[in-house]
Amino acid sequence: MKIALIGYGKMGQAIEEIAVAQGHEIVLKIGIENLGDFTVEAVAKADVAIEFTSPHSAVANIKKCFDAGVAVVCGSTGWLEQWDEVIAYCQEKQGAFLYASNFSIGVNLFFELNNYLAKIMAPHNDYDVSMEEIHHTQKKDAPSGTAITLAERVLEHIGRKKQWVNHISDNPAELEIISERIDPAPGTHKIKYHSEIDDIEIIHTAHNRKGFASGAVMAANFLNGKKGIYNMKQVLGL
Repeated sequence: MKIALIGYGKMGQAIEEIAVAQGHEIVLKIGIENLGDFTVEAVAKADVAIEFTSPHSAVANIKKCFDAGVAVVCGSTGWLEQWDEVIAYCQEKQGAFLYASNFSIGVNLFFELNNYLAKIMAPHNDYDVSMEEIHHTQKKDAPSGTAITLAERVLEHIGRKKQWVNHISDNPAELEIISERIDPAPGTHKIKYHSEIDDIEIIHTAHNRKGFASGAVMAANFLNGKKGIYNMKQVLGL
């Protein structure tokens, strides 16, 4: 498989290492120092583009890949207010797109665990629920995309919570997400159910970027040759 890396920071370099070890070819690497090389013609050499950049550039990057007829695996977060626009453009171009707020296999299993726990905790009104997330200081968005995904699943099941907020809250209708930025933390997410009697917590802690990078390469393998819109649940068969 021929891969274009759109975003060549620490994550892009981790993806490159794993992809090359698996026998894939990196045909394009775009970082902050060579943005001029990111052309439709250049990215068209790839089978799949893996896009890990920033909220302000992700949508334009994704669209350019669709213009080139290249499938896109996207791990950038913070741009989802433009989700409908991107999906419509993908369909217009008859492209292939796979987005995940987190590509780690462990995190995606954690998503399922969180969903199940929220479902069984829903009737127990004596438990309040809150969240914490920790990332490195280069993380541009807060809360993280992973935290938002987790929070949305909680809100689906815990009807007494109406919205998430990214600050300490004493409003029982708000799901509190506390974000911390500490180097060199690659990512920790905690969901806590608290009552006067006891606490129930589930925690996922990433030790390095390898889990995210491995999942992104797995997603690219899955997407290669396909058309349409996909997610990590389909990649993992969950």
